[in-house]
Amino acid sequence: MERIWLKSYSAGVPTEVDVRAYRSIIDLFERSVAKFSDKPAFIQMDATLTYAEVDRLSRDFAVYLSEELKLQKGARVALMMLNIFQYPIALLGALRAGYVVVNCNPLYTARELERQLADSGAETIVIIENFASVLQEALPRTAIKHVITTRIGDMLGWGQGALVNFVVKYVRRLVPAWNIPGAAKFGAALRRGANLAWTAPSIEPDDIAFLQYTGGTTGVPKGAMLMHRNIVANLQQHHAHLNAVLREGRDVVITAIPLFHIYALTVSCLLAIKVGAANVLIANPRDIPGLVKELQKHRFTCLPGVNTLFKALLDNAEFARLDFSSLSIAASGGSALQKAVAMKWKAVTGKTLIEAYGLTETSPVVTCNPTDLIEFNGSCGVPIPSTEVAIKDDQGADLPIGEAGELCVRGPQVMKGYWKKPEEMAKIMTSDGFLRTGDIATMDENGFVRIVDRKKDMINVSGFKVYPNEVEDVVSMHSGVRDVGAVGVPDPVSGEAVKVIVVRRDPSLTEAELRTHCRKYLTGYKVPHVIEFRDELPKTNLGKILRRALRD
Repeated sequence: MERIWLKSYSAGVPTEVDVRAYRSIIDLFERSVAKFSDKPAFIQMDATLTYAEVDRLSRDFAVYLSEELKLQKGARVALMMLNIFQYPIALLGALRAGYVVVNCNPLYTARELERQLADSGAETIVIIENFASVLQEALPRTAIKHVITTRIGDMLGWGQGALVNFVVKYVRRLVPAWNIPGAAKFGAALRRGANLAWTAPSIEPDDIAFLQYTGGTTGVPKGAMLMHRNIVANLQQHHAHLNAVLREGRDVVITAIPLFHIYALTVSCLLAIKVGAANVLIANPRDIPGLVKELQKHRFTCLPGVNTLFKALLDNAEFARLDFSSLSIAASGGSALQKAVAMKWKAVTGKTLIEAYGLTETSPVVTCNPTDLIEFNGSCGVPIPSTEVAIKDDQGADLPIGEAGELCVRGPQVMKGYWKKPEEMAKIMTSDGFLRTGDIATMDENGFVRIVDRKKDMINVSGFKVYPNEVEDVVSMHSGVRDVGAVGVPDPVSGEAVKVIVVRRDPSLTEAELRTHCRKYLTGYKVPHVIEFRDELPKTNLGKILRRALRD
């Protein structure tokens, strides 16, 4: 496909970037340490770690893994943590010792955790003790040899740390009883590593940095093998696209999305390190009043998030009273940005909410709207530098401008493959080297991409295609709706019919009123046939609605 999107780039954005500027993530980190040594790197509550301190502590952890535990290069190290200081220390420590990081969702059940640990072959896990009881149940059926535990407040200093740990365990009772013989403590590991000699290994561009687990395009959990060169490439690409709004050594990033997710990992954590930003870690983003209080403390410049996070902030009365004068970019990813949320965000903050698109398999960013976008445009932007996209049919042929088909991606950020599942990788690669995303999209004459929906979520009503995102966007425009999910349900006449599950903002909202609203904006077969009201919707902890759970 002709790269028609290049004409829509903001001034100064290059068409190509040097994806070999750094040999590895660690090369990038070490250069940032040299430039920003005394500047704040991470902030948790009221405590701060400088770049020099993160360098020293991650080095100590790397030495512990290498010299005390004797892990061989390429060993998998699992991390199961919230957004706290210990995460970047363990992350960078494992990477600089030549290990592969396996990020684990803290909300996993024992069965889910067991499956991921067993598939990855992880030998070591670093875990907050809040989740140790889950690990204890899963442990016998995994290859884990070394367990390192920590507590949320362990690196906040003696006074504040002790208070936080007491409240978490004894007041909020968030630490179920657990017993894992031989488990080491994170603080002790750091102290032990500080006293051991070590020669850092050479980290190569083609070394695996992450086994990042995802349902991918088929729904079966798989470990995407993201090499150091993939991550470095995406950091270079995204940095070039955002360069006009980033201020080297002066940015303050709010990280309220979980760092174990590829979006926060790359965009919030590693890109922040690249530009010498101070990264404010939010351990519990579901506590919106607490998050708003944290925002009040900082002149924040960058706020990455997801649609549900932005919606929740806008529903908080205190949020509207914040000072947004320093905010240079608020970016939405991870799931579709709803028009109602984008419009209200602009009204409250005076800033345009920038939507981007990516997936785990692409490290993750593929497209992003220009940073000088004036108003919400309903698209997820244009392909970022050194990225090609194509809209293809089921046979792999390129489709004309404006026609919906599967979005396919080619570029240096595309993963090497799925861990131990080459057959799965073969299923999603085209003959000309594009990765099939499983998302249905269109591209306009200016190169802007619009995600219509997931291919597998499409609803077929009497042969007509209905995309849940479109229905959800319309329903969410009603002032009485707080949240909505749309799915297809069996229908004896049309084959499938549209059903919406709604969380009401206004308790008096009726089915008839909502259906009347939908008829104003949707053609007949797209209007919800079934409307169900619930108190909440099943979601991932990134805020994506679990449509599969709704269908079930």
